[in-house]
Amino acid sequence: MIKYSLKCRGGHEFESWFASAASFEDQVTQGRIICPNCETSDVSKAIMAPALAHTYEAGTALADKRQMLAELRAFRHYVLAVAEDVGRRFPQEARKIAEGEGEDRPIRGQASAEEAKQLLDEGIHILPIPLLPEDFN
Repeated sequence: MIKYSLKCRGGHEFESWFASAASFEDQVTQGRIICPNCETSDVSKAIMAPALAHTYEAGTALADKRQMLAELRAFRHYVLAVAEDVGRRFPQEARKIAEGEGEDRPIRGQASAEEAKQLLDEGIHILPIPLLPEDFN
């Protein structure tokens, strides 16, 4: 996985994860990357700066929260766009892929807390899709 800083034609900056550089190029060519702020698909890589420790000034908490929500929306949009929804079969499909018995592809679905723990204990890397405020409306 690779994380890119992105910028839309409207000047909004956000980050997103991609399976590879080629995956980014394919998705941007197909117009599948959407700005979480203005929903345009006219997106390109932005200049990336190294992460540096810094102190927060008063008033930045709201801007930080908005940026975090924009990044979470972009991440969710990406996962929902590229991952096959296997529903309740998620634990079984994840095991098949990990054991080389299933097609290697991105998947998403449901697993109980116990099923997720078992997958992690087996060394199968999974990640929950984060919930957003609008998920509770």
